[in-house]
Amino acid sequence: MTRVVVAPDSFKGTITAADAAAALAAGWRDVDPEAEVVLRPMADGGEGTVAAFATAVPDARRMPVTVDGPGGAPVETSWLLLPPTADAPGGTGVVDIASTSGIELLDGLRPWDADTTGFGQAIVAALDHGVSRLILGIGSSASTDGGTGLLTALGARFVDGEGRPVARGARGLAHIVRADLGALRAAPDVRVLTDVTNPLTGPRGAAAVFGPQKGLTAPEDIARVDDALAHLAALLPVDAELPGTGAAGGTGAALVRWGGVLAPGAAEVAALINLAAAVRGADVVITGEGSYDGQSGDGKVPSFLAGLAAEAGARPLLVAGRIADDADAGLFTEARSLTALAGSTDAALADPARWLRVAGAELARAR
Repeated sequence: MTRVVVAPDSFKGTITAADAAAALAAGWRDVDPEAEVVLRPMADGGEGTVAAFATAVPDARRMPVTVDGPGGAPVETSWLLLPPTADAPGGTGVVDIASTSGIELLDGLRPWDADTTGFGQAIVAALDHGVSRLILGIGSSASTDGGTGLLTALGARFVDGEGRPVARGARGLAHIVRADLGALRAAPDVRVLTDVTNPLTGPRGAAAVFGPQKGLTAPEDIARVDDALAHLAALLPVDAELPGTGAAGGTGAALVRWGGVLAPGAAEVAALINLAAAVRGADVVITGEGSYDGQSGDGKVPSFLAGLAAEAGARPLLVAGRIADDADAGLFTEARSLTALAGSTDAALADPARWLRVAGAELARAR
């Protein structure tokens, strides 16, 4: 009997990691119905982080909460409560920025006004419940607010020269004269999951690298926000050169100031859902993501799973929405592109579950 572990990331904006895993598994079983198939949907701190824990951890409970979305409109979402342990007697709260203040929640890009207030509100809900530990995923954010919305929800105040609260988002950053952190909620044990190591400011910082993805396209706008983030770093204070502080538009810096510890997302999620034990003894490990490209080898889910499979003596297989020319496909013994299978990007995006099932069947035939 073949043991198959299916551990993809989400295919961003099209299908969740859990649904992608189910479709791949169904395709494999179409060809090999006797296989032992283990589903371990993965995440690296971005979209699907809460869902990955919900699938892998017995007795995990989704806790509904309504928060202010990145553009201010109410968002019905949830955080995840993991059962108590010796290290976390009050349980662990898992909150991701993607489902509270994520870019997919914006109707249109408003780079100056989007913020992280909703992420902070969900964290407050977990704290009010009494959790002893927090796991915070900060991928797929919508804003470049330096985490000021998050910290405001936790009790901080950012005011201008007349003592008035500044505007939300990047718009208010340059007007902050004083950061009052006296009423900031105490932080429990906080692990911050991120797949980037960018500093807060400079040519590799939050504004320069990620700002254009969120609508900061003009060079003068990028420079203006970068200067504002440097100003914020001095006020908090936090080391603007610390790797990872530029994650999620500077939310990494805010969470470090609060007391969080930055950690590589894929490795941390894998450890917390005990993925290594699931892979041990596997014959095949299938992973994937929406776009497998030159950046996918830098600690993201597919490259991490390829390494884990190699250590276990299993065959690593890849399925991606698209496989770019600069991608290191040599990490995998077989790879399938949904775009190639469907005949076009539009066809693959229109029905990803169908083509993931086709891909799973193809991989089973090629084993």
